[in-house]
Amino acid sequence: MEIAMNLVNALSNELWSKWVLIALLGTGILVFFATRGIQRKLGLTLVRTFNAFIKKDKKESIDDESEGNISSIQALFTALASTVGVGNIAGVGTALAAGGPGAIFWMWVSAFFGMGLKFAEIVLSVTYREKDKDGTWRGGPMYVYKNGLNSSWAGAIFALFMVIVSFVSLNMMQVSSVANAMESSFNISPMVTGTVLTILTALVIFGGIKRLAKVTEILVPAMALLYCIGGLMVLILNIDKIPSAFALIIKDAFTGQAAVGGFAGSTIMMAARFGVARGLLSNEAGCGTAPMAHSAAKVNHPVEQGLFGISEVFIDTFIVCTFTALVILVTGVWQTGNSGVVLSSKAFGVNLGFIGESIVTIGIALFAYSTLLGASWYGETSITYIFGSKSIRPYRIIYLLLCFIGANVGSNFIFALTDVANGFAVLVNVISVILLINVVKQKTDEYFSLESSLMKKN
Repeated sequence: MEIAMNLVNALSNELWSKWVLIALLGTGILVFFATRGIQRKLGLTLVRTFNAFIKKDKKESIDDESEGNISSIQALFTALASTVGVGNIAGVGTALAAGGPGAIFWMWVSAFFGMGLKFAEIVLSVTYREKDKDGTWRGGPMYVYKNGLNSSWAGAIFALFMVIVSFVSLNMMQVSSVANAMESSFNISPMVTGTVLTILTALVIFGGIKRLAKVTEILVPAMALLYCIGGLMVLILNIDKIPSAFALIIKDAFTGQAAVGGFAGSTIMMAARFGVARGLLSNEAGCGTAPMAHSAAKVNHPVEQGLFGISEVFIDTFIVCTFTALVILVTGVWQTGNSGVVLSSKAFGVNLGFIGESIVTIGIALFAYSTLLGASWYGETSITYIFGSKSIRPYRIIYLLLCFIGANVGSNFIFALTDVANGFAVLVNVISVILLINVVKQKTDEYFSLESSLMKKN
């Protein structure tokens, strides 16, 4: 067992310290040039996202003949349900502790290119999606391989990896984090936490994509708003330190940070490595997960939904992750030697005491729960690709059992194994984007050319 553990850990470290990061960032740069900087449309995507959410009329901009199961904004929030997760709290804390303040700058850089990568993934997934026999639209890297590259076996490989990830990384690990936080902060038994989360998850996932979309449409904005309000309170109390925090982030990104107290110190390379890694892992650009949710959207053109992917990365990294980072920096706790959730919790507690620490604990619970919901759809889509729709109910039952088990049992070996599965899934996914980059370019040019023509006529 020890030999297997060492082998899996070595493979995980090799994948995530070099190859996966090179593949993600490299593909993001490729998309940037192929689309002539699709990030320039950020303002347009944010306006559309805001309007779609505020108006509440989800069919207002949707042609009656558009194919899909849910609205574009519902697809966005379903994707954000898993994207905005524990990584926004623990991941930022880990990046700061290991890479220093400069890691946040590189997190922003990775998110910039990640916006384009997420856009490309969604465009391809919507282009090559298909409807199952139950009338549900399904897409994702597996369908891109099947319908775009005529390679069903490569799609099956991705789907298999994603089933493992949905069971462990996006399920058991999330529940385990919540159970530990709830026991530490409120002395609630992991058994109770596991039972409650399992029941709440079951109530949603057995309703299919439409019920999942309705719940996440309410849950995601609410939980993000609660967390950001808490962070805003801390920032207001330390408003005079915000400019210096930004200055420290920029300076440290190019100079590194010397060791201070319990802080391990960092170099420019360490800052870049952990910033890029945590940024891409947080917003899931290139992971192939979010496109599965976006593929169920009712849209007239793939690029129309792809633009919502840009908003997704912006909300996750530039808003939620940045709030976490600034709170940690302005309160000075980044130099204490703590890491992950502990670092974030201490930061919120400096000015807000028990209330601040409770905001982090509740945030972890809500973020993890939303991830459970979003991940169930990814695993369900993957298992359907491999075995057909008859496998959906068994998958849901196993998913719920593992949800309960995750609160009570932890295994470093299982978690390391899912890191390997996730790493290979990313590599398989970005290969499809690279091979079909001309399709992304063609669809992008086509959409904006049509939009330009319509504007001239009006």
